[in-house]
Amino acid sequence: MSELIVASGEELVRLKSRDGRWQASIPSSGRGMQCLAADPRNPDVFYAGSRGEGVWKSTTRGRDWARLEFPEADVFSLAVGPADGAVYAGTEPSKLFVSRDDGRSWRELRALQDIPSRSTWSFPPRPWTSQVRSIAPSPHNARPLLVGIELGGVMRSEDGGATWSDHRPGAQEDVHALAWHPTVPDRAYEAGGGGAAWSRDGGLSWQAADEGRDRHYTWGLAVDVDDPECWYVSANPNARLAHYGEPGAEAYIYRWRGADRGRCSGADYPSR
Repeated sequence: MSELIVASGEELVRLKSRDGRWQASIPSSGRGMQCLAADPRNPDVFYAGSRGEGVWKSTTRGRDWARLEFPEADVFSLAVGPADGAVYAGTEPSKLFVSRDDGRSWRELRALQDIPSRSTWSFPPRPWTSQVRSIAPSPHNARPLLVGIELGGVMRSEDGGATWSDHRPGAQEDVHALAWHPTVPDRAYEAGGGGAAWSRDGGLSWQAADEGRDRHYTWGLAVDVDDPECWYVSANPNARLAHYGEPGAEAYIYRWRGADRGRCSGADYPSR
């Protein structure tokens, strides 16, 4: 049996597949869910972020949810650090919080507000604000941390969020997703509103990964666990088609195979 939990932006949906047939169920609690994070130490524990109702937690593999005490209403990103179990939550307006006791208490990492470019962060549909769209704690070490601001850039910390460096050279400023390679240290990846990029030095510098792709509004991101040179993004021609899909989404999944083995390919993976 296969099982998935999806945050649709409106609610949570649990999907189960048995004998090739899927069944969907909707938990009675949890509304406006924007994001999910699984605890790598415990397969039964999930965290969900909502628009309007903060952070929720399930200890029953998504069957039941309880709302946590959290200081902000609108949560757009969550991550659980594989190296130390710290739970991170990013909000709109752009703030970053951490819990080191499984969500029972939270502390804001206020140094994010001191980044020099902070006053320029602006989300186009709501230009008076911005949001922490993606959080990527390193799976190899509890100290390195990447945070993506929509729209503002990729911010990097070397000390778990106590201090930060500003937007990294070569990275996309309109950040949608960030990831580390799970087994190869210092490899990091980004999907953004103007294309995709990757880093070989722990997020210090980035290079574009756009050649061979005719759609540059990238959103989803996945990494091949066995091959750090191989990774995937979903892409659309523009934001309107990506989020509203009228008259058609025109979305593709593209695979990047590294500089030595070709560029992006995606014709075999259409999704409309």
